[in-house]
Amino acid sequence: MAQPTHQWQPPERGWREQDLSDLPENGNRYEIIDGSLHVTPPASPEHHELADEIRMALRQAAPAGWRVIREIGVHVSGGNLIPDLTALRPGAPRGRMWAEPVDIGLVLEVESTASRRHDRFTKPALYAEAGIPHYWRVERGNFGPVIYRYRLGEGEHYELLGTLGPEDPVNVDEPWPMKLDPSAWPR
Repeated sequence: MAQPTHQWQPPERGWREQDLSDLPENGNRYEIIDGSLHVTPPASPEHHELADEIRMALRQAAPAGWRVIREIGVHVSGGNLIPDLTALRPGAPRGRMWAEPVDIGLVLEVESTASRRHDRFTKPALYAEAGIPHYWRVERGNFGPVIYRYRLGEGEHYELLGTLGPEDPVNVDEPWPMKLDPSAWPR
């Protein structure tokens, strides 16, 4: 017996946010970059578990009013991206599917095989162009997660602040002062 399929035609113009609601809800992540649709398959349970642990650590250390949201959309020039985690500033509007860069203090991406190049090259360039002050990229390694911490520098690009490895707890200052312990996070 044939399985039903979703029939769709790409728009004759570039993709827009409103076009995303016409796509099937099958766990894929749909993002728009310069009017082109980018589809990423669902992340693994291990990916989500690590993102959840980091989210919990950030939320526990967050000053009053900050919110750490998983997979909220972010408006960028020429499209929309969906980071794994987004730290929203106090006063950022609630109840929206897409956040504005001015309301964001940090975006974080947990790398997976399907998103590695996107997370290392495309997304940081777009987040920096949008003016988001901090970007963290998390790699899963054999010895535990490694966080590459970036700060927005001159000329709309990120500068590496340093890496955070799985060895010991460490203090960081962005987007607020906190102590993180990656050794307690899933490998």
